[in-house]
Amino acid sequence: MNISIGNDHAGPKYKKEIILFLEKKGYSVINHGTNNDQSVDYPDFIHPVARDVSSKKADFGIIICGSGNGAAMTANKHPKIRAALCWNKELVKLAKQHNNANILSLPARFISIAQAIEMLDVFIKTEFDAGRHQKRIEKIPYNK
Repeated sequence: MNISIGNDHAGPKYKKEIILFLEKKGYSVINHGTNNDQSVDYPDFIHPVARDVSSKKADFGIIICGSGNGAAMTANKHPKIRAALCWNKELVKLAKQHNNANILSLPARFISIAQAIEMLDVFIKTEFDAGRHQKRIEKIPYNK
């Protein structure tokens, strides 16, 4: 499984630990994020993750910024992307079960690294419920 990850200056420590976690589980990681805490513009690192996921180069993505909001907003501009900003395991589970989220957006300034890894583990293990949720997902893209 290929996983794409990107982050701004709020996320290098998170990304490092997440990559270690994923590689120990045997996943391949495509790293688009900055590796230091010098200020950068998050869209420069989030757009490549969204492109990887929408083109199926990656099975899913992880994006990290201070609040998680800007990263999720950026990723969600791409076709076929359903980036979910989550700050606890329950939201992660629902984002996968009900919305078939394919990118997990993490708010580095509001959760610990341990919480981020626990949330990622839930994201990986949770399956989409489909059924009544599928028709809702099909209505997400805006078509005039």
